[in-house]
Amino acid sequence: MKVLQTTDYIVFFIYFIIVSGYGYLVYRKKKQTTIAASHDFFLAEGSLTWWAIGASLIASNISAEQMIGMSGNGFTMGLAISTYEWMAAASLLIVAIFFIPVYLRNKIYTMPQFLQTRYNDTVAMIMAIFWLLLYVVVNLTSILYLGALAIHSISGISITTCMYLLGVFAIFITLGGMKVIGYTDVIQVFFLVVGGLVTTYLALGLVSQMYGQSGAMNGLQILYTEANDHFHMILKKDNPSYLDLPGLSVLIGGMWIVNLNYWGCNQYITQRALGASLPTARNGILFAAFLKLLMPVIVVLPGIAAYVLNQKGYFSQGELLGENGQLMADKAYPSLLNLLPVGLKGLSFAALTAAIVASLAGKANSISTIFTLDIYQKKINPSASESSLVTTGKYTIVVAMAIAILIAPHLGIEKGGFKYIQEYTGFVSPGIFAMFILGFFWKKATSNAALFATIGGFLLSVFFKFLPQWIDLSSLSSIGFSVLNADGVYEIPFIDRMGFVFLICVIGMVLISRYENKRGIRPKGLQPGGSLWEMHPAFLAGTLLVTGILTALYTIFW
Repeated sequence: MKVLQTTDYIVFFIYFIIVSGYGYLVYRKKKQTTIAASHDFFLAEGSLTWWAIGASLIASNISAEQMIGMSGNGFTMGLAISTYEWMAAASLLIVAIFFIPVYLRNKIYTMPQFLQTRYNDTVAMIMAIFWLLLYVVVNLTSILYLGALAIHSISGISITTCMYLLGVFAIFITLGGMKVIGYTDVIQVFFLVVGGLVTTYLALGLVSQMYGQSGAMNGLQILYTEANDHFHMILKKDNPSYLDLPGLSVLIGGMWIVNLNYWGCNQYITQRALGASLPTARNGILFAAFLKLLMPVIVVLPGIAAYVLNQKGYFSQGELLGENGQLMADKAYPSLLNLLPVGLKGLSFAALTAAIVASLAGKANSISTIFTLDIYQKKINPSASESSLVTTGKYTIVVAMAIAILIAPHLGIEKGGFKYIQEYTGFVSPGIFAMFILGFFWKKATSNAALFATIGGFLLSVFFKFLPQWIDLSSLSSIGFSVLNADGVYEIPFIDRMGFVFLICVIGMVLISRYENKRGIRPKGLQPGGSLWEMHPAFLAGTLLVTGILTALYTIFW
């Protein structure tokens, strides 16, 4: 195993000192000018600029699951996995235009608060507990495990030690509050983008050298020629990865549910914008959409480059194999980093660490926010002081990270970290998104209808997951709604599964709501966006530009 050299460690420690030092300065300045207010700690209310919001959105989103997991998917299926990034850019625009005005007009600070305001305490508490479990058991642990695995592959430090170091670093950042997270995320994104682009540039250069040429552009052309099947955004039914990305569903089906639920109904993400004014929030989200357009260059192209290099026998024997002796695509990105020259390897290592730590810090802050504001303050200690809430939030951060460190080694996600996270969150996304979207835009939706979507959506997802074990679904293969899996069973692609469950949840909510409306139940509708729907000309121009670029990308790489 190749390890970091002294120069690499120097580069990495420069990154560490810059992030830690800047975070401490922001914390000291904040402490001198403000009291220990809970909204300041959890939301950095009114103190994040548009560029800090946009950078924080990306830093919190891009983590080991993308840098490692998505690069692994680039290795196996190619550019098609970029649909998660490019459709996210489109989803961010929708969130900025339609969702954020509703949140801000109704002074919503947490997602359970939205559910309490729109529906009732029962729905809010069920979802608060659920989100805590999801964030700790699935998201926080998987980010920690995949991150530790990557750093272990590069540095040679044991996976357990890597998890402890990542956890401590993330806690250090998180305890400073949302403002510290937001502004240190700007530095994290700088290292992520610069280090990621350097890795891609050098990977393309290695491909060129393997074919007797030079230059990154020649390397890109070689990739397109030698791995042309890896440059299609819309997969056909005979593609081995169709189960993961089922054709047109990435444009007109379940992929919208994945992204709109993640970017618009997720405390972990929306928290960055909820403490800002509408123009600032919208501009920050637009900035994040532009950065999303760039992400496949950083996280997917290296995976395709690793695929071509592996085809030419460039990696040492067993370097990409897991403990079971089978190809482990998630090792592609760390193995690629091991090929980089001294110094640049340290920069890429810093970029990877930045992505992991920023995501851990953002997730831990959201866990802390939901537990403190939606459970502790409302059910355990309603009379808690502001300083008490902040202290509780800090304890929650430490406890959540400790639990994640204990659980992470037992995840067993060698088959692909990115898919693991997407599929398991997909069990609940359709019901949650149905509950939110009708809660936003249909005043007649009732609390019982929301409960149906919450609980029924999960049960329906489980039902469709195991349905192939009870019923032969081969008849659906002709229309692309079932595909043979590795066990020889016709299975519904999980993105299509999410689409079916979402439609059933919406229909169920409408029927239940109309029945209850006839019985005289009048639900609590939210104030619409009103004048907040109006868009500034500059924001509108940016929105049209992002839309045009997305249209061109999907047209070129269809």
